[in-house]
Amino acid sequence: MTRDKGRGTSGVTTTPPCIVYLNGRFISKDESLISTDDRGFYFADGVYEVIKYYKGQPFCFNDHMIRLRNSLSSVRIDFDISTLGSLCDQLIRDNLLNDEYAAVYIQITRGVAPRIHRFPGKEVKPTLFMRAFTMPTYLEDLKNGIRVITREDIRWLRCDIKSIALLPNTMLFQEAVELEAGECFLLRNGNYTEATHSNIMAVMAGKVYTHPDSNLILPGITKKVLIRLCTELGIPLIERPVAGNETDHFDECFITGTGSEIMPVISIDGVAVGNGKPGPVTKRLQTEFFKLTYGNDIFIHNPQI
Repeated sequence: MTRDKGRGTSGVTTTPPCIVYLNGRFISKDESLISTDDRGFYFADGVYEVIKYYKGQPFCFNDHMIRLRNSLSSVRIDFDISTLGSLCDQLIRDNLLNDEYAAVYIQITRGVAPRIHRFPGKEVKPTLFMRAFTMPTYLEDLKNGIRVITREDIRWLRCDIKSIALLPNTMLFQEAVELEAGECFLLRNGNYTEATHSNIMAVMAGKVYTHPDSNLILPGITKKVLIRLCTELGIPLIERPVAGNETDHFDECFITGTGSEIMPVISIDGVAVGNGKPGPVTKRLQTEFFKLTYGNDIFIHNPQI
């Protein structure tokens, strides 16, 4: 996370601090120690959120907090999130990220307790850990698109909870990386659910299709923004499961996510989507999304790509 910020007046290369927040304290990352009895360590008993900051401005912060509150409620962790906004802002400032594209990671576990499978008593306080880091814009991929693979969705049945138990996602994404693909689309009972860390949107005959929110997918914040943009732009959007055997009918495809933003998909399992290039619906939605986040069309303002 340490980044070279150039040379100070003394001619010595300076780097920004790496400050994290842990249970009421802003401290150096090197000082941040979490007990091995933390239930997040033993059981992945916790939830998380990642919020992108566009040069000091959080994107859809309230929507992220609503989702975090829902995740906490679903796993029955009692935690007051009302102060998280100011803590996030301070982490961005303290890590000198106000002029960067960055993000804040928030993790809340059930807390430190002896290892027992049932929930501990109410005297156990949740563990709150937060950190800020740079989150670059993937200009080349946003313009040219990525290839993806498909695999069976091997995750549990409460994918609507943003749980820190991400081993299945990690295993599936690793397969994509080993095949030099940018994501892995997941199939359950023959239908696309989502990808390992993004939502899926397909364009067929001018209409955008995406899986409805349910226990089988995470309710995406960027996906929610795209649904609103489709309505505003008069682009028909249908929320229904898309079958894997409909892939041949995709004219365009893209994924949405906090890090992915609106990422075109140009091939699935080695088969080109449409003409193998980002399509007009994807590009139009990108343009409007970039206006909301960057304040302009980043492709026009970055002619080198």
